[in-house]
Amino acid sequence: MSIKPSLAKGTRDFLPSQMAKRNYIFKTLIRIFEKYGYSEIQTPSFENLSTLMGKYGEEGDKLMFKILNSGDYLRKVKSNALDNRDSEKLAAEISDRGLRYDLTVPFARFVVMNRNEIQLPFKRFQIQPVWRADRPQRGRYREFYQCDVDVVGSDSLINEAEFVLIYNEALRALGLTNFTIKLNNRKILSGIAEVIGKPELIVDLTVAIDKLDKIGLEGVQKELRERGFNESDLRKLEPIINLQGSNRSKISSLKEVLRDSAMGMAGVAELEKVLDLLKNMLGEDEFADFNCLEIDITLARGLHYYTGCIFEVKTNEVKMGSIGGGGRYDDLTGMFGWKGLTGVGVSFGADRIYDVLEELGLFPKENQSNIQVFLTNFDEKSERFSLGLLTKLRRAGIAAEVYPESVKLKKQLTYAHQRKIPFVIFTGTEDTKDANAYTIKNMQTGEQNSLNFDEIVDVLLK
Repeated sequence: MSIKPSLAKGTRDFLPSQMAKRNYIFKTLIRIFEKYGYSEIQTPSFENLSTLMGKYGEEGDKLMFKILNSGDYLRKVKSNALDNRDSEKLAAEISDRGLRYDLTVPFARFVVMNRNEIQLPFKRFQIQPVWRADRPQRGRYREFYQCDVDVVGSDSLINEAEFVLIYNEALRALGLTNFTIKLNNRKILSGIAEVIGKPELIVDLTVAIDKLDKIGLEGVQKELRERGFNESDLRKLEPIINLQGSNRSKISSLKEVLRDSAMGMAGVAELEKVLDLLKNMLGEDEFADFNCLEIDITLARGLHYYTGCIFEVKTNEVKMGSIGGGGRYDDLTGMFGWKGLTGVGVSFGADRIYDVLEELGLFPKENQSNIQVFLTNFDEKSERFSLGLLTKLRRAGIAAEVYPESVKLKKQLTYAHQRKIPFVIFTGTEDTKDANAYTIKNMQTGEQNSLNFDEIVDVLLK
């Protein structure tokens, strides 16, 4: 009995037309990454669990796909782990590898292992899939691509300012105009925990307030109570969480609130420095109109390894979660034996960006086929003629295709139309009686012309 094929939940197939659109996103990002001085690397799809575990917090560890050990993986398992059905202990004994959860931790491992091959500061970009055992929903997949840019070996806040510019330039190059780049600093969050007298609960604080957009203020307060914060703490937190006004006014307010916390004041100074650097880079007039950047004190980012500035990007045109995020992670490589190496990076969520562009109709129509011209095939003579012309076109740098069988013209034109091939060259007897001229049809306008080979190449390359 045959089995009906199906996809694993949270994964997708991609048709050629969809791949063309995905590659349009990747190529746009790569062009901008390279313009800012970043070079490409790749890392394996799976890592040792010792590399991955403990870097993403408790929730992140639970969402990691683990790979069963080869062979009889149950033979060495202690019987009490099986008898007690202790999933956590059992998983540790039957699996020592996992699919990567993001690209940043593998990058930190890469830097440490290749420290003699790279030059600091090292600027890399990486576009590869990652996997998370999350609940699939719109904009959230179990297998998805991340597009990361990171720099290690530099503590200059110029890097943070440039990431703001990279986000702005890349999203606008993709056709998005209404988006928000949110900026905060983990030192500020630590400072807030200090001034309310609960520095030991900094992780609980960040995990809770990071959910403000999802569960609202009352939901955050309820979770904070459950995590050990009292009513007095909540009264002190509320005006901070609800901080309003311009970026500069928020900084002024934070200086007052955090005046007794050296850590918090250091975070405020870093945000202020990033704003000053952006003003220098853009010029005073352009910076005054740079409205896409918003300091957001509730931005916490759930990942434990961030230590300084943190970023998150959301589109305001489509109901969607974040389409990008990142931050500084000064202590990450120390976990792999290289102490004191600072790093900062951001990521673009390519799959969510795809969904946004699709909903808004922002993909360019000319991007839908990689073939520039289609050659017809009517009979044996027409086929010979088309095959010779096909080789000449390809040698001239033209992506060309010939129909592999001699069939009716209607079927061939339907094929070219469905493939969204923009031009067709006819190679019937009447069309090729002049050896120096070819009949070419624009499939969008329906216009037909008789052109020589050089003229056709010129039209197609344009």
